[in-house]
Amino acid sequence: MRVYCKECGGKGRIASREELSMEFARLYCQCLSAECGHTWVTNLTFSHTLSPSAQAVDRLLFDRLRELPRARQRELFDQLGALP
Repeated sequence: MRVYCKECGGKGRIASREELSMEFARLYCQCLSAECGHTWVTNLTFSHTLSPSAQAVDRLLFDRLRELPRARQRELFDQLGALP
């Protein structure tokens, strides 16, 4: 990720990061120009999903299966085993 100094327009670097949650972090930045020396904080936040993770679907499926009674679980697995 690249950051740019608001004061001089030069390149900056992320000196440290404070993760406040899985979806929000504060980035502590500093300008790489010795003449400028500007330091600032910028916020990094999750916006939205473009394509859901395959793991999320698997996790959802397993959680739902666990909620079913054992007999219903066996029934579903038998049906899956019978597929060509």
